Amino acid sequence: MDIEEIRNYCLKKKGVTESFPFDETTLVMKVKNKMFCLISLDLPHGINVKCDPEKAVELREKYEGVLPGYHMNKRLWNTIRIDEIENTALIKEWIDDSYELVVNTLPQKVRKELTNMD
Repeated sequence: MDIEEIRNYCLKKKGVTESFPFDETTLVMKVKNKMFCLISLDLPHGINVKCDPEKAVELREKYEGVLPGYHMNKRLWNTIRIDEIENTALIKEWIDDSYELVVNTLPQKVRKELTNMD
């Protein structure tokens, strides 16, 4: 899965916007103004995704291409080196998990708005 595929996958999710709030090489994907995926445009390409703390540790132990979140809370975020993870379904699953974790922290009214979007 390349950077453009990841970007497009994220943008298909409800309520998602993209921006460059930090610099011109870190694309940030947000749902209702909350970050769920950061995409590094620098080589080597990677993404940061939010993760359940216990699962984050498990994934780091299981996959060489999964590291503690670069410039993020290492307990809650993983950095995925996308050139080292060949399984597209896994990358999508981790993006989905991150999106859901963030959506679940949003106020109920905002979550309801997302469910009603089409």
